[in-house]
Amino acid sequence: MAVKEILAGMPWWVKWIAIPVIALVVFGGLITSVLSFVIGLLFKVLVFVALVGGLVYVVRKFTASSGSRGDW
Repeated sequence: MAVKEILAGMPWWVKWIAIPVIALVVFGGLITSVLSFVIGLLFKVLVFVALVGGLVYVVRKFTASSGSRGDW
């Protein structure tokens, strides 16, 4: 028996309300863990990009203001 055949005889609220709620209860901890990992990773990537951008800005500012003295 296919899933479509099983769900065909069910009322609309079972398909669209009860099954998603059960899935959230069962997999809620996993979904929360994955979302927190992804959001944490994105935050770390943004901090990394900001720090590298700040470093490039500072290095260009100092090398431009010091003139062409050659290597350090």
